[in-house]
Amino acid sequence: MGRLNQKITVITGAATGIGEATANVFAEEGAVVICADVDEFQVRKTAEDIKSKDGTAEAYHLDVSSEESVKKFAEYLKDTYGKIDVLFNNAGVDEQGGKVHEYPVELFDKIIAVDLRGTFLVSKYLIPLMLDNGGSIINNGSMSGHAADLDRSGYNAAKGGIINFTKAMAIDYARHGIRVNSLSPGTIETPLIDKLVGSKQDEMGQKFRDANRWITPMGRLGSPRDMAAVALFLASDDSAYVTGEDIKADGGIMAYTWPGKMLIEEDEWKKDTE
Repeated sequence: MGRLNQKITVITGAATGIGEATANVFAEEGAVVICADVDEFQVRKTAEDIKSKDGTAEAYHLDVSSEESVKKFAEYLKDTYGKIDVLFNNAGVDEQGGKVHEYPVELFDKIIAVDLRGTFLVSKYLIPLMLDNGGSIINNGSMSGHAADLDRSGYNAAKGGIINFTKAMAIDYARHGIRVNSLSPGTIETPLIDKLVGSKQDEMGQKFRDANRWITPMGRLGSPRDMAAVALFLASDDSAYVTGEDIKADGGIMAYTWPGKMLIEEDEWKKDTE
């Protein structure tokens, strides 16, 4: 405990899922957590939950795709705290859009605006608050930034961009004492999964989860707390000599080339996940 004692930490997309879990874990480790999200109601719940457990947190309504919104946020942080120590660029959206020739331009623009441009904007305007004291930046990538998904080229492009953008940031700011790394989750049990494929109670949602447990070597979906633990490592001094890296936390999916034996011995492989 106390690995982030009194560290000023900013988490975007903190209303639900990975962001919410990370906000709680950071608070448990002694951080002052600024929870930012476009969902004003839910992000307040995140902050109130932390405070109910004697943690230190506040909520801030932020649209990471809006330069004006991000600039106002940076000004608020400067006036209120003077600096920040940790930034977790976690905010993101995802949606299937079809094959590239069918993909709606407005959907592609939306995903790039929130996921990739949002990471750029928040970094651009908050990094000045880290230049004098150093710190850690974590960008939320994805296994979908390393390999492609059917009908989700916009998300693949955004997350692939974030992973390489992370490396650029790392070399830009290493001599300023700012470490920059990315975290690439696999399939994580979050409200975003419910939105994309259906809940556990829906037939398609259950089929999706069963299929993911089957193809994931560890035999389960990840949890938001699993991701929060990796984010804590990257935020803390435990990773003091780590920068420019992408950590995949995907239960082993990216470790194999194709699920050959799983297909051939389907029944046996599936039994291991039951």
